Amino acid sequence: MSKSLIPPLIFLALCLFGLPLVLSALWVKVVTSAAIFALAAAGISVLFAQLGLINLAQIALVGVGGWIALRLNYGTALPVILIVAIAGVATAIIGAILALPALRMRGLYLALVTLMAAGAFQILFNAFQFPNGGEGFWGVARQSAADIRSPLMVQSDAGYLRYTIVIVGLCFGLVALHRVTAPGRAWAMIRQSEANAMAAGVNVTFYKIWAFALSGLLAGVAGALLSNALGQLDARSFLASEGILLFALAVVGGAYSWVGAVIAGILYKLLPALLNDFGVSADIALIIFGAALLHAIMTAPRGIAGQLMGTLQRKPT
Repeated sequence: MSKSLIPPLIFLALCLFGLPLVLSALWVKVVTSAAIFALAAAGISVLFAQLGLINLAQIALVGVGGWIALRLNYGTALPVILIVAIAGVATAIIGAILALPALRMRGLYLALVTLMAAGAFQILFNAFQFPNGGEGFWGVARQSAADIRSPLMVQSDAGYLRYTIVIVGLCFGLVALHRVTAPGRAWAMIRQSEANAMAAGVNVTFYKIWAFALSGLLAGVAGALLSNALGQLDARSFLASEGILLFALAVVGGAYSWVGAVIAGILYKLLPALLNDFGVSADIALIIFGAALLHAIMTAPRGIAGQLMGTLQRKPT
């Protein structure tokens, strides 16, 4: 076994077997949400770290994955784990469509295009809402929502946390596999110079679309997991501004490793919950996030994860 696999496997085991035993029912749900949004942040990191591309529509894609999962959960008898996979693949296709502007744009212009896409999804979510067991294609009922089916053998919130951690861990492994195989090598060449990559025979168009599709896959799986965790989704949770926030936290956490994605999920969900628990307005978290982003931009381009890993690897003199 490679030594680089040992830390993530230890972390996965601690989360899988330790957290459900020590957390209260409320904090199990909070940590579950944090793990789900860590997965969404990993999708942002794929694009930003590997290709230098900015995607501000990741939260919107999480909403798309959640919508698809809810519709299939209420409208079919498919196993829940299969619904998660379908939601991921369908959202990956939408993510690939979002890649089309990236073939011609970078930087601020691409960020604006993805932000406009997030705004369009926000309008659609508000107009059509999320399925709750109603009739028709949209599946929206005026009365109280029907109960959603849970994954097989998941009987409690603690069990669902374990289920979520396993899926998130597998998805992190998929990202790591991409980074050390042909896609990762192609992305590295494209980031350095698209012209040189094309001269070396790299299909730039294909690999850019692949990166957006992988990012969309992670968002779709996150949305499907979130729909089961909450039982119902609200359009107000998928505002375009939330996509900006998650992108900023992915940069603060560190876009170049799985640790950064975990930190982003913690900051996005766990920190506001902690502030509320201490009687402090969760809006204070935005001030903290802003200061952390300035710190990351000015002194820590590899984010909190980069600083932590640099400290651990530094040999004493």
